[in-house]
Amino acid sequence: MNQSLKKILIKTKKQVFSEIIGNNTSLQKGEGYDFCELKEYEYGEDVKNIDWMISAKMQKPYVKVFHTQKELNIKIVSLLNGSTYFGTKRFKQDVITQIASTLGFICVKQGDPFASYIANETCKVCTKKSKQIFNVNFMAEQMFNYNVIGKTIDYPHITNELFKTIHHKSIIFLLGDFFDIEKLDLKLLSKKHEIFAIIIRDKFEEEPIELGNVNFNDPSTNQNFEGLLNTNTIEAYIKSVKENDHKLFTHFQDNAIRFVKIYTDEDPVKKLIGLLK
Repeated sequence: MNQSLKKILIKTKKQVFSEIIGNNTSLQKGEGYDFCELKEYEYGEDVKNIDWMISAKMQKPYVKVFHTQKELNIKIVSLLNGSTYFGTKRFKQDVITQIASTLGFICVKQGDPFASYIANETCKVCTKKSKQIFNVNFMAEQMFNYNVIGKTIDYPHITNELFKTIHHKSIIFLLGDFFDIEKLDLKLLSKKHEIFAIIIRDKFEEEPIELGNVNFNDPSTNQNFEGLLNTNTIEAYIKSVKENDHKLFTHFQDNAIRFVKIYTDEDPVKKLIGLLK
């Protein structure tokens, strides 16, 4: 196993099993012990959940609602395309691997089964449903060594495949940089499943600096770009990124998708804790 990958796995495993992280990730409501809210009693509900003190004060029956304590089905979907082969501090692909490993170890710690996918032009199963640590290691190795050069993201195909192949209600984690999201539509998928989006970016992608004459290669299309990276070019680029993200965040909010942005120079665990609370 690659030494860099070993370091990622050792670090993430230590963080997950030594910190309180990952508990109660689901928004589902049902039978359990974790109190969620009070609501008016409706015909057919279990009378055991009636809060008699509140009902007496309000002069109408109220019942307690709890978060479900059922075993969760977790799906980790890594969107690995050419643009993830970039990073000024660390490659985005490496950060995606670290985050996916962290989520996998959380599943093992909580006793929840997880499966993983690598998605771009296709959506292929990376690891099948499991609760074992060796599955986390295998998933990380597949993602870390995956050749992303020349790969592009086909959002309609990915969402259709996930909708067709994931039959039971699940928690789906989507990991990617989420650029070029014109064809991204998670409305149908979010009605069937609970979705978390984790956006991995490099700060240079959002705020590039003036470099003068440049020669870039697009790892997604293998096309070369030669030009002048000056103030005007940068302003136009930043504007397009902000438009992309505004559309992205609006889409997430409209479909009740929780999301977080993590940069390549950050330790992702703290932000994951905030997302999963």
